[in-house]
This record gives sequence, structure tokens and C-alpha cells, in this order.
Amino acid sequence: MKASYVVKRSTGTVGFENGWSAGQWEGVNILELKYHMGDRPRHFPKTQAKLLYDDGNLYVFFRVEDRYVRCTVDKMQGDVCHDSCVEFFFAPEEGTGPGSNYFNLEANCGGTILFNCGHPLRDPAINDRHRIDPADLEQVEVHASLPGTIDPEIAEPTTWTLGCKLPFGIVEKYSGAERPQSGIKWSANFYKCADKTSHPHWLTWAPVDNPAPKFHLPQFFGALEFE
Repeated sequence: MKASYVVKRSTGTVGFENGWSAGQWEGVNILELKYHMGDRPRHFPKTQAKLLYDDGNLYVFFRVEDRYVRCTVDKMQGDVCHDSCVEFFFAPEEGTGPGSNYFNLEANCGGTILFNCGHPLRDPAINDRHRIDPADLEQVEVHASLPGTIDPEIAEPTTWTLGCKLPFGIVEKYSGAERPQSGIKWSANFYKCADKTSHPHWLTWAPVDNPAPKFHLPQFFGALEFE
């Protein structure tokens, strides 16, 4: 059965500073990343996310019960997947195939982001993805509960959160898609990775049928339905 999630409309101001269950986030439905790519990792952090939207923005809130937490990339559009990282891949349309356009918004636990859009990476020699312009990137608001740099890694159990406020204007600019309203469906997946920590892992919300870890497979995205 295809993974699906209902994105509720906010009835007030949405923030991340007061915590996972405070304010508009109280009672919001939760999704959990229960699948993995490659061999089952020794460290399988409990990773959850929930979403809200209003007329102007999509809000994505992650919570991770983690260990072996590392954060060294502090340059926007850097390789944040090497750190303890959460990722939101989405296409502002219902249903996707191998050649679909989509966005990938990735953030390490310190709040540094990478944001690209375009076609899947078919061949390393042919880059079908392009970066969101710096001026547009600055419009994405990020709230991280951990500091921007963590090195050496934290081996002890550590729970962290990461929130992103994504303006729909950016999605419109790069895809031409209209702002979502009640009944609109998008395709999406959520990921957790930590490529260069002592305990790497590649977790997913919607299952991905691929023998090796690879997130750039939009044909396996689940569904987001806007309430």
C-alpha cells in the first residue's frame, strides 16, 4: 500500500521554537520513517515528521531520537548528507515516474541546507539537477535545536529537531505549480541519513525498491494530500 499523509491547514501562526507539540503543532498527525535502504543498519534512529500549511508556506518539522550525531558542513548547498541529516523530496503533482521533476530539500542537524530541483540524477556525468538560487534559498527559514557544528560526534542518545518554513513562491517559480488548496495532492518522500558518521544509515518513509541506497527515485514517492 502506498504511503500517504494528510497535511492539515494551520489556523494560526506556525513556529518551531516552542517544541514538537506546542502551539499549532499540538495534535498534528505524525509520520515515521520505518524503512531502510541497503542492509539494516546497526543504528536505526527513530525519525518522525509532521507538516502544516497555510496560504503562503509549507512547514516541515522533523524529530529524531539519535546517537552518533555529527555536523561539520556549514556552507549552504554543501554535502549535508554526510552529516546527521534529514531530507524532504517532493514533486508538486500527484504521481511521479522515473523522469519526473522534483525538489530535494536537505538539512543537517545544525540547520545548514541543500535545496535543488529538476530531473533525477541519471548519470553522474550528466547533472540534471540544478540548485535553487541563493536569493531564493535565503527565503527558506530553518530552525535547528542543535548547534551548527558538532565534531567529534555525540555518541550518547540525543534527541534533536529540525523545522523548515518553505514559501510556496519558490515552488511556483521553479515548477509553475499552483499553491496547494484543499484536495490537492503532491508526491513526496522523507529520508534520514548520516553518510560519514560512525554509524551510517539510509532511512525512508515510503519504501524504495532499490538494492543500494539511492534517494533520487521519484517513482517510489508516497502521497501528500492537503486538507
